[in-house]
Amino acid sequence: MLDKQNLRDHKLLAAKYELRRKLSKAFCQDPDLPSYMRDKHCSKLSKLPRKSSFARVRNRCISTGRPRGVLEFFRILV
Repeated sequence: MLDKQNLRDHKLLAAKYELRRKLSKAFCQDPDLPSYMRDKHCSKLSKLPRKSSFARVRNRCISTGRPRGVLEFFRILV
């Protein structure tokens, strides 16, 4: 049975917002665009949920929920 930690850390939210986040980030870092367009995309990027970033996703064991020593492919403890 999955607990709240596993549901929260599963990559669903990050995958949902991946395209929006990458596009906004690319527009925000493009020096050829005018500053008002870059600012608009930076504000869009900051309005996305924090948990939608792949850097914040933590691999956890499916059975125990432990965050360390987990094989990413199998999602189980070593």
